[in-house]
Amino acid sequence: KKALVAEGPEGLAQPLVDAMAAAITDGGYSYALFGGGLLGFEIGAGLAARLGAGVVMEVTSVRAENGELIAERPILGDSAISEIKYRSDVGIIISRLNAFEAKETGDGPAAVEQLSFELSPHATQATMLTRGEQRGADVDIEGADILIAGGRGLGKAEGFEQLQTLAQAFGGNSAVAATRAVVDAGWYPYAAQIGQTGKTFAPKLYLAAGISGAIQHKVGMQASENIVAINKDANAPIFEFSDLGIVGDLNKILPKLTEAVKAKKAG
Repeated sequence: KKALVAEGPEGLAQPLVDAMAAAITDGGYSYALFGGGLLGFEIGAGLAARLGAGVVMEVTSVRAENGELIAERPILGDSAISEIKYRSDVGIIISRLNAFEAKETGDGPAAVEQLSFELSPHATQATMLTRGEQRGADVDIEGADILIAGGRGLGKAEGFEQLQTLAQAFGGNSAVAATRAVVDAGWYPYAAQIGQTGKTFAPKLYLAAGISGAIQHKVGMQASENIVAINKDANAPIFEFSDLGIVGDLNKILPKLTEAVKAKKAG
């Protein structure tokens, strides 16, 4: 294994398309994998156009079968999973944001080589002047150990105050998140959105309050170590993949849970 280092303008997709195209062509590689995010999508799409390669976006799983990679991606509003093979000589895989966990291979360091390539005329036509700030509040739900998420079952935007109070009671690396429906309703910042078109995460504890648990939401939270759901509807889909389910009124359960957490931490 080896790591290729390319020198060029920072923060722009086109120079990286030039570099990746050279690496694949010279090295005879069959696949290129990109993480999610705006830059990953732009580079992957540009590389596919450059090489005439097949491209699959929003990939959530990849496996090798008979020497070929098979990509899986949610379709039909995340209600089903599609398996895709490549017919082209080169396949481009662009993952859904945070769908894959970074893991150490244990195989030792990779050899580092300088990549030689030429910038295309398009790559020199733009310059990165400054980076904009993330839209919405600065909410780090991706790195949280304890994530408390709210859905439409909270009833109103003020319902998130109870979740914030509970997160403060837990302390440490805790955060509050929201489903797409309540973000679209303006109840909570976009930066805290999870599920379809939102962020994925893998906390030690995920507490879902007032969330029905449609497949779109499951995609975002399925990597959580422990899942606790609170919902007044005993037939809510989220109970099917929860480790612990509580059926009842959020407005009665959340305050008691907050007090219990505070008492436990007080000793």
